[in-house]
Amino acid sequence: MFLLLTISFTSCHSQNKIKNLVGIEVSTDSINTFLKSRMDSLNIPGLSIAVINDSKVVYHKTFGFANVEKKLPITNKTIFEAASISKSVFAFFVMQFVEDGKLDLDKPLYEYLPYQDIANDERYKKITARMVLSHRSGFPNWRENEDDKKLKIKFDPGTAYEYSGEGYQYLAMVLKEIENTDWNGLEALFQEKVAKPLKMEHTVFIPTSYTEKNKAEPYNNQGEWIDLKNDYWYKKDKGKFVAPSSMQTEPIDFSKWMIGLMNNKILSEESYSELLKHHSKISTSSTGISVYYALGFLTADKVYSNTFFHGGNNAGFTCSYLMETEKKWGYILFTNSEYGEKLGDEVWSYFEKENE
Repeated sequence: MFLLLTISFTSCHSQNKIKNLVGIEVSTDSINTFLKSRMDSLNIPGLSIAVINDSKVVYHKTFGFANVEKKLPITNKTIFEAASISKSVFAFFVMQFVEDGKLDLDKPLYEYLPYQDIANDERYKKITARMVLSHRSGFPNWRENEDDKKLKIKFDPGTAYEYSGEGYQYLAMVLKEIENTDWNGLEALFQEKVAKPLKMEHTVFIPTSYTEKNKAEPYNNQGEWIDLKNDYWYKKDKGKFVAPSSMQTEPIDFSKWMIGLMNNKILSEESYSELLKHHSKISTSSTGISVYYALGFLTADKVYSNTFFHGGNNAGFTCSYLMETEKKWGYILFTNSEYGEKLGDEVWSYFEKENE
């Protein structure tokens, strides 16, 4: 029975050839060689990746070390910080509050929960969930990045785009208030509404004993170990449901969420329409393709109109995912290094090649 299960797992996750983003067959040997080469060049200690074809994981591979000093390898159990790709999953979670009639995307958030940290600026009373999820709240990314370390509004809410973790966390506070619960209660609700229905067994916003035990060690861009437990952000956020950045997971678990979204699971058609449509224009490339922020997702137009993606960067953990919802194709990449977002961009280019 064990042998049968092993063969079944291998055939499901390690086919000899898979289809890339443009429908060309690529050998897994080629992918392995490419990833190993780029890991060496970018000094990435460890990596875990999954690729989806036709709503199924057809390639899942781990490389390198979870702990360089102890030579502990990355395995199928290794957990990574998801950093900013937490925003996509959190936005998905938020839409369930909308469907339940508990949250209106366009109702000012102060009507649910006044925010004393910014009460000195009346403009905050214009901020809505839609503005937060599309980065139009006017808040900075984090107040710690400001000269005076204070939360402020940098433009009239709803009038411009600026990436903001602060906005996402205010919305998480609102959800907590709506449910009359604490951060652990919000985590339990996330498990009930998202993780368990999609069979995401080890995806959490608040770490558990399992995720802490199996988590990769973080490394900086010189390949040096980061003492995470003495890091400012670790100590500040410990025990909190940090909507924009605290999710911990691994590729197979995260791919279940991606596949669920590709197949319109859990949420209604109307919710998916709101979630994935263009809300904030970010830039236009020299090729004329514009990039937008939806509600928790980056997307684009023209040939990329069904493509949704995001990267993430916490101290010592970087990651990237992309999915093409019409083709039901995608990949998710996690690393315990500072170069995972860069590698994610290179992986995207690799999977768009017209030939192997």
